[in-house]
Amino acid sequence: MKILVVGNGAREHTIVWKLSQSTKVKELYTAPGNAGTARISQNLDIDATDIKSLAKTAQQKKIDLVVVGPEMPLSKGIVDHLESLGIPTFGASRLAAEIESSKVFSKALMQQYNIPCAKSINFSDYAQAKEYVQQQKPPVVIKADGLAAGKGVVVAGTIDEALAALADFMQSKKLGAAANQVLVEEYLSGREMSYFAFSDGINVVPMVSACDYKRVNDGDRGPNTGGMGSYSPPVFSSAALQKKAMETIMVPTIKAMAQEGRPYRGVLYGGLMVNKESVKVLEFNARFGDPETQVILPRLKTDLVEIILAIIKGKLSQMKIESTDDVCVGVVMASGGYPGSYKTGIPIDGLHDVDKDIMVFHAGTKIGATPWEVLTNGGRVLTVVAMGKTIAQAREKVYENISRIKFEGAHYRKDIALFKS
Repeated sequence: MKILVVGNGAREHTIVWKLSQSTKVKELYTAPGNAGTARISQNLDIDATDIKSLAKTAQQKKIDLVVVGPEMPLSKGIVDHLESLGIPTFGASRLAAEIESSKVFSKALMQQYNIPCAKSINFSDYAQAKEYVQQQKPPVVIKADGLAAGKGVVVAGTIDEALAALADFMQSKKLGAAANQVLVEEYLSGREMSYFAFSDGINVVPMVSACDYKRVNDGDRGPNTGGMGSYSPPVFSSAALQKKAMETIMVPTIKAMAQEGRPYRGVLYGGLMVNKESVKVLEFNARFGDPETQVILPRLKTDLVEIILAIIKGKLSQMKIESTDDVCVGVVMASGGYPGSYKTGIPIDGLHDVDKDIMVFHAGTKIGATPWEVLTNGGRVLTVVAMGKTIAQAREKVYENISRIKFEGAHYRKDIALFKS
């Protein structure tokens, strides 16, 4: 098969890496890709949201399957467009992807179908939203309705902070049209878990779950990022908890989407809050997560191409999906200044100095003046990943190797998957 993967982050590098292990694959392409995907596929200089150019190239190259990584092209209807041209595509349709691209839609769906989630009210009028926020007890969660590249959620510790977020979103329009509607939500306490499941629109099969670290600095301090690291499986998880998440959240959601005429095919990612026996939805994403993909796919034993084909053909119920019991830990190396302003084009050294069993998934990288020179090209630059029999073992491997990779201003958290015994 000839397969095209759409996207350019570490998630897409991981997907390409996993697909490359399948005996069904003849040629791999990534659009636009990065320096990591360039080593195992052919990069195409096409933006992930340029749907017409992607479609034209897929037809010219006689692509057998397109796998879509990021949320933006999904929300713009890339799957609908490619499938209308007869190109099999893995990902949620535009209507199904609204479970991520519109938090107002997602919340209304959960409330209508009694899927456990935080209480919330949405507003399109700033004065009404402000009045409502002033009556709440902190902490208060303010969410923009649309896609905002991870910047659309503020957990405000005081009412003043909540009002400032509201003003940024609705008056200053810092997120543009993404915050035309805003949700004011109750704060849920507990531990976050990223729960993933495959669906062909009817059948739902769980994957392994993970935990990610959103804050930029150790001890969960500093601003939110796209994710500074992750590990799988969660230390606080149990078979009973996984079963509960499946039965009370994932299966009812897939059924609800079908009922609404939006059959969900692809990967559904539930950001869940776990508090003792309670499991509630914080948000849904319509794709693999980043950085979670980097610790989930290395654990997957079943051929990813076969899973994807089963989903596209509506035959997921015939698949047995297996994962290793090994633990996986991933740590993100970021540019100095991220998630604020940062420099790019900085040479990266030491990529070949890591142990053979260490995986280095590229995100913000590009090839330099020579094919073997790699330069930084984004905020999150690399995810360094290791597997082990225990979290402590995998963690030790990651940190032993990450120190060998160097670039000016490099920053990474030192406490990913660190637990007090």
